Amino acid sequence: MSKNQEYAEQYAEFAKEQMKRYGIPASVTLAQGILESSNGQSELARKGNNHFGIKATSAWLRDGGGYLVYTDDRPDEKFCKYASVGDSYEHHSQFLKGNGRYAKCFTLPPDDYKGWTESIEKAGYATGGGYAAKLQQIIERNGLQKYDRMVMQEMKAQGKSFGVEGNPRNTESRTPYSFPVSREEYLFVTSPFGMRTDPMDGTKQQMHKGIDIRTDHDDVLATEADGKVVGINHNAQTTGGKSVTVEYAREDGGRLQVAYMHLDSIAVKKGDTVQAGQKLGVSGYTGTRTTGEHLHFEVKDIAKDGTERHIDPAAYLADIAQKGDIRLQALHNGNDLLAKYKSETPDANRPLSTEAWMKKLLSSEDSGVGVTGADPIVEMAMNAYTSLMLLAVQIDGKTEGERKALVSEYTYRKQADLTALVPGMKSCTIGMEANGKAVLRADNGMVAVRHELSATDLNRLSLVLSNGNLSDEAKRMRVAGLVNGIVLSRQAAQNYEQGMSEGQERTETLQRK
Repeated sequence: MSKNQEYAEQYAEFAKEQMKRYGIPASVTLAQGILESSNGQSELARKGNNHFGIKATSAWLRDGGGYLVYTDDRPDEKFCKYASVGDSYEHHSQFLKGNGRYAKCFTLPPDDYKGWTESIEKAGYATGGGYAAKLQQIIERNGLQKYDRMVMQEMKAQGKSFGVEGNPRNTESRTPYSFPVSREEYLFVTSPFGMRTDPMDGTKQQMHKGIDIRTDHDDVLATEADGKVVGINHNAQTTGGKSVTVEYAREDGGRLQVAYMHLDSIAVKKGDTVQAGQKLGVSGYTGTRTTGEHLHFEVKDIAKDGTERHIDPAAYLADIAQKGDIRLQALHNGNDLLAKYKSETPDANRPLSTEAWMKKLLSSEDSGVGVTGADPIVEMAMNAYTSLMLLAVQIDGKTEGERKALVSEYTYRKQADLTALVPGMKSCTIGMEANGKAVLRADNGMVAVRHELSATDLNRLSLVLSNGNLSDEAKRMRVAGLVNGIVLSRQAAQNYEQGMSEGQERTETLQRK
């Protein structure tokens, strides 16, 4: 299937809807989208959902419409930015309908694609010559006229007339693709596809055939339309625990199987047909080989001859992200795993710095650490926690990759290891409790301390950590002093209490004599 045909299949429903509402041939709309957006891969399309190269007018800007700055006929021109591709299609129709120079177009039949393309060119839609010929070539090479016929037959069968009055927009998403869990910004991948250290036995290496996505009892979702549930496992005491496997047919006669493992519950049965975004179950941590809750997401390609191979789920997600216009990333240690499989500019997928990755993690919807609210003590605790975490991963000259891996681990565990900051301490950690309190745990070999940081402690830490005149090593020494002070104070109190207790025992013994 050509890129033109893939684009047409992906956005045909939008074009057919516009034909019903405005009488513009679906074939012409799709051909313009293909040409103007380079099959949806232009900068305007990727960054602003603008598939028709429509510029932002003063009225558009006055009404609060979004825009992108882009160099076209002149440097730094403003182009419309849309919330969705569907909005771009609707505005394209309104642009033609509301502009007097295209009035002649609307006197033509809705299935006269040749007349429409010629009239659009004469009205000056594009500055280059041969515009109508280019559109007609796209339409005829890809058979886009079939969409015009579909609409004409449907309207006749239903006895409906063209026009916005009887053909309201369908505001429901019809994109037949979904990511396996719903997220606002990105999936947090705790373990990617490929060789890794066995999480159950650190002395061994193993092939990880899927990716692990951080979850918290989330609905797990079908990724494509018309999938068939081919496997269900309700036995929690198996390697992958409770699981669902969905199969999707491919045009070449092959199949793609998508598996969801370690589920808490299952919402479908074998033989069911499922649609993109449909709930299959709820994530959990069932199974004999899991160290905590996550979704193990696995993809297997089965060729027509029956040959099977596991593929990187990141490649599959990158494919459906582009087909379904899903603007999400799959981040592992600050790197987008989908980037290498996308045909986008390298700048759009630059890895995050350690600090940027930490901020992204802690502010994410499923970080498990971020605490919101107006409580200044909680805010101070959060700032101290994040600053100490960053200092802890920077102090030992670790590589950028090692730092980001540690930040990921600390965020996942909701606890940062500060032992490297406090020489001589057997162990030292800081963690965020569910109530937003920062708790220090330290062990100097003689006394183990659990200390909830007070407002005074937090203020002292803040003054040290926010001091731009101090080097990381100077900050480390001052943090070590604060921690040692807390531990020694607790040790002295413990020794005093123990001495008092022993004295009381001696007094009682003498009295009994």
